[in-house]
Amino acid sequence: MRATWKPHEKHGELTARGDLPTSVFAYPKERKEPMTDASHVRNAVARFDQVTDVSDDERELAFANIKKAAKHYGVAMSEDDWAELGRRPSTGRTSADRKRSARAAATTRKKSATSRKKTASTRKKSAKKAGAKKATRKKATRKPTARKKTTRKKTARKKTARKKA
Repeated sequence: MRATWKPHEKHGELTARGDLPTSVFAYPKERKEPMTDASHVRNAVARFDQVTDVSDDERELAFANIKKAAKHYGVAMSEDDWAELGRRPSTGRTSADRKRSARAAATTRKKSATSRKKTASTRKKSAKKAGAKKATRKKATRKPTARKKTTRKKTARKKTARKKA
C-alpha cells in the first residue's frame, strides 16, 4: 500500500491537534497517532496494536505511514509487516488469567460493599460512643520550659576566644 504520510514540523508555539494536517497521522482517516518527530514515531509503533475499530486495510496504510516516517526521522524498525505488530494489545496474560483476576475483583467488591453497609441506628450508636470518649479524655497541658537567655556580647566573646585558640 502506498503511504500518505508527509513530514510536518511547525516551529514556534505548540499547536492543537486539530491544526495538524491528516497527512501527519499514521491513521489519517481516524486522525490517530500523529507523527511529527522521532519520539512520536516510536510511540506509534509501540501503540500500533492498541488502536481499535480499524480495518486491516487501514492498519496496512498505517504501517506504511509509520515506516515512511521512521525512515525520515531515522528510527530503526525491525518489523517488515503490520501483522508482526499485531491487532490486539499484548499484555502477556492468558484468558484464564484475566477470568481469574475478574472473579477475584468481583469478590473483593462484594466484600467491601457489605462491610460499608451500616444501618442508621448503628451509626448513631457509634457516634454516641465517640462523643462519650471525647468528653472523658483529659486535655494534655504543656508546661512552659525556661529558656536559657544569652546576650550578644557573650556569643561574640566565645567567637573571638575560638579564633585566638
